[in-house]
Amino acid sequence: MMDDVEFRKAAESALEALLKHLIEREVEGGQGGLLNILFEEPAGKFVITPNAPVQQIWISALSTSFKLDWDATAAAFVLPRTSEQLTPLVDRLIAEHLKS
Repeated sequence: MMDDVEFRKAAESALEALLKHLIEREVEGGQGGLLNILFEEPAGKFVITPNAPVQQIWISALSTSFKLDWDATAAAFVLPRTSEQLTPLVDRLIAEHLKS
C-alpha cells in the first residue's frame, strides 16, 4: 500500500492524463482532481474522482460505480474485475453511453 502523498501524486497524474485524452469532449475539472464528463445527446454525466481514504479512483457512470485500485506492476489505476486501466475503461463507458 502506498502512502497518502504517493496516492495523491499517482491519482493526480492519472486524472491529468485522462483529462488530456478527453480534451475534445465536454469535460469540467474541479478541485481535488474531480472530473465531470457531460453529454448533450444522449444527456448524461460521468463523475470521476480520487478517493484518498481508500486510495482508489471512483467513476460514477451508466448508473454504476466503478472503483479502480492502483496496480504497481502496471503503474496505473485498474478496475480489478476486468483489469481495464483508467483511460481504456472511460473510453469504453463513453462508447456504451453514446450507443444508448
